[in-house]
Amino acid sequence: QVQLVESGGGLVHPGDSLRLSCAVSGLVFRFSTLAWYRQAPGEERELVGFINSGGAATISKRDAKDRFTISSDNAQQILYLQINPLKPEDSAVYYCNLYKTTIWGQGTQVTVSS
Repeated sequence: QVQLVESGGGLVHPGDSLRLSCAVSGLVFRFSTLAWYRQAPGEERELVGFINSGGAATISKRDAKDRFTISSDNAQQILYLQINPLKPEDSAVYYCNLYKTTIWGQGTQVTVSS
């Protein structure tokens, strides 16, 4: 059974840096494409970016390419999303996803506020 467990969210200030983690089990991590999505209140869930089995990461949000970094630790089977610097509009629930499947984590809340 595939499980995705996000962590690392919280209340942070504008300009801060944050790294979210997604612990993956039940699949061979290095053969998978994994993605980060986010959903703000009242908004649809949107793709932030993904990393493929070869380790190449793509940030899908055009206005976030210079602030978001996706990486992974294949040995530990952990997916990461680094956000630096954070902006109030980054406040959302962030989800890990086995890309283009219905397998999701439970999400981790990020709130950016002064």
